[in-house]
Amino acid sequence: MTTPREVFDKLSEGITARRWDELFSLYAEDAVVENPQRPPVPTRFEGRETLRKNFSGGLNVRMERTDVLVHGTTDPEVLIAEYRNVGEALDTGKSFDIANIQLLRVRDGLIVHSRDYHDYLRLTVALDGVEQLKKGYETAERHITPVPPQPASTADPQSPRGVFERLVHGVADGEWGGLSALYAEETHVTHPFLPDAKTLRTRADLHEHFKFGEQHKVRFQVRDLVIHETLDPEVVIGEFDYQGTAGDSPEFRVSNIFVLRVRDGLIVESRDYGDHLAIAAATGRLDDLFALV
Repeated sequence: MTTPREVFDKLSEGITARRWDELFSLYAEDAVVENPQRPPVPTRFEGRETLRKNFSGGLNVRMERTDVLVHGTTDPEVLIAEYRNVGEALDTGKSFDIANIQLLRVRDGLIVHSRDYHDYLRLTVALDGVEQLKKGYETAERHITPVPPQPASTADPQSPRGVFERLVHGVADGEWGGLSALYAEETHVTHPFLPDAKTLRTRADLHEHFKFGEQHKVRFQVRDLVIHETLDPEVVIGEFDYQGTAGDSPEFRVSNIFVLRVRDGLIVESRDYGDHLAIAAATGRLDDLFALV
C-alpha cells in the first residue's frame, strides 16, 4: 500500500522535475484541491480532469523543495508538510524562496483532498504580477456569511488542543492583554508569510505583538476551526478563518494555519501561516506590504 509520505515524495519529485502532466496520476478521479489563501480569492477545484485543465503546464518556474518537515497525524490518511520552494521564475529571471504548508489526504494511494497554503506574496513579486494582483483585489468579491456560534470545547485547557482553542478564541474575544500568558517565558514564534517579520522569542515580545490588535481595533470571530493532532504529542496544527474588521475596514475573511508546539500547557514554538495579503487588501495597505519584499 502506497503511504501518504510516498505520495507526497512523488509529488515533490514531479514538481522539481517539472513533469507537470504526470502529476495528475497522483490524484483520485474525484479529488478536491483547495487553495484557501490564493489571491485575490480562495479557489477550490473538483475532479482530476478539472485539475488537469487548470494546472496542465504548471507555472513557468524552476524550483525544488527543501527543508521539508512532514507531520504524520492521528488520522492515518492525513499528512501535513511544511517546506520551502527555492527557484527562479523563468519569464522574469527573478529568484524566489517561499514557504509552504500543505495538507494531503491520501486514500488507496491517491490524493483525494489537498489544502495548499503558499507564500503568494513573494511568488507574485518574482512573477512581476503585483499590478495585476492589485487590480484583481479591486474587483474580487469574497464570500462573507454569518459566523456560526462558537462550539463548546471539550478539550483539557492545558492540552495542546485546548491551548490552541484558547489562543484563537482569545483573539476573537479581544483578550489582547492576556494572550501572551499562553506562551512560555522563552518561546519561538515566526510568521513565514510576512516579510521582515521579527522572530518573537519571549513572552514579553508576544505581549508587545498583541498590542497591535487593540491599537488597530481588530474585531475578529473564528470560523471553520479544524485542529489536527500529530504523532508528536506536543504538536497540533490548526486551520481556521478569522472574519471581522480592523479599524474602519469592510468586513473580511482571512485564512490561517498555525503549527503549535505546546509543553506543560504553554506554547514554546509556533509558526503562524497567515494570509497577510488578504489583511493588507482589506485595510488598504497592499503597497506597504509589497514594499517589504
